[in-house]
Amino acid sequence: MLTSITRALAASAVALTLSLAPASAADKLTVLLDWYVNPDHAPLIVAQEKGFFKAHDLDVELVAPADPSAPPRLVAAGQADVAVSYQPNLYLSVKEGLPLVRFGTLVSTPLTALVVLKDGPIKSIADLKGKTVGYSVAGLEDALLGTMLASAGLKPTDVTMINVNFALSPALVAGKVDAVIGAYRNFELTQIKLEGKEGLAFYPEEHGVPVFDELIYVAHKDKIGDPRLKRFLAAVEDATIYILNHPDEAWKLFVAANPKLDDELNRTAWADTLRRFAHAPAALDSGRYERFGEFMKTHGLIDTVEPVATYAPMLP
Repeated sequence: MLTSITRALAASAVALTLSLAPASAADKLTVLLDWYVNPDHAPLIVAQEKGFFKAHDLDVELVAPADPSAPPRLVAAGQADVAVSYQPNLYLSVKEGLPLVRFGTLVSTPLTALVVLKDGPIKSIADLKGKTVGYSVAGLEDALLGTMLASAGLKPTDVTMINVNFALSPALVAGKVDAVIGAYRNFELTQIKLEGKEGLAFYPEEHGVPVFDELIYVAHKDKIGDPRLKRFLAAVEDATIYILNHPDEAWKLFVAANPKLDDELNRTAWADTLRRFAHAPAALDSGRYERFGEFMKTHGLIDTVEPVATYAPMLP
């Protein structure tokens, strides 16, 4: 009898001890965004708000950068774990010697576009001859525009390039330029509409530019074996599937976390962006990376096309 009681008391003591023991802490992960929070980041915000990161034992901090060019460099320097970046920029980072690799995809189609006013004189790319084109960042945008012009039998010298900084839509609507290159199709077209105009977009991937991933996740190349990265992608995939299955509920989570974004521009951008998220963030199309590397080299943006594994190794 005493033995039974003793065993029962011992079991109760063990149970009490376990119940009082602190739960193991989730692994911290710092993720730097490419820009201020917007619908492009929906899987990250929803993964945070819906608890998908927590379910994968991660404590993720999402940080919007003060300087959009800084996140990859901060990750390369070991000051953050993950950065949201761009596939084209990855080749430039590797060329500069930054120890960065892509380990997942956020937005799996191009978002950038060449945009004109719908009621203007430009109905085709060929109509750009003798016109002005606004841009924000030289280099890649020159390559994109040059290829698109070539698809219509034009040369870069057939247009005049004007740096409008990041005021692409305002410059176009105000008539300061006839077209803009680098406008995001899921934002600028709506922005133009809200200003009382209609935009017309020409898509690079339909005019000679190889398809590329607009937004990717990058990490330090020495961290590619970090198990947190796999769990991060698993949580993001859970969030993406949830968004696709429950877009209205996901939108409510998104604006609850970011009330200032509850406006027409972001509601429309949300709907225009959903179908562009990578359904399988860890999946890699090696051919896509090879083709775009050759594109970058052809346009003098990089000197050598490295093996795909240099840019985008598979997670172990």
